[in-house]
Amino acid sequence: MDQEFPALERELTLLLRRARASSGEMAREVHPDLEASAYGLLFRLDECGRQRATELAAYIGVGKATMSRQLHALEELGLVAREPDPVDGRAWLVRLTDEGRHRFRTVREARRARYVRELAGWDPREVAELARLLHQLNRGMEK
Repeated sequence: MDQEFPALERELTLLLRRARASSGEMAREVHPDLEASAYGLLFRLDECGRQRATELAAYIGVGKATMSRQLHALEELGLVAREPDPVDGRAWLVRLTDEGRHRFRTVREARRARYVRELAGWDPREVAELARLLHQLNRGMEK
């Protein structure tokens, strides 16, 4: 096996471990009772607006039951709300509440400021290249 793949595996393993820990910290900053895995849902809803639970489940890569449980917990915390889909009255759309949006964006802004500090010594082109390569990796890993 080529030497670059073991190095890639090592670095991705470390990155993912740190990302999981960071997501847990950020989730608790949004709300002390928020599960780490739910942070990604808040990110997606802030980024894309209202979505069906099935769309969120497909994006995150979890089943309907898991998504339903996570959305119920987010509703209980007052971070998301469900509303009827105007296109299909049988379906529901999930959206951030004002409180959910405020809490999420406060934490996200702090996270971005941390990235700026940690990458201050990088050339902006390197940061752009890293973002491009991570995007390419993520697209290649889609189901």
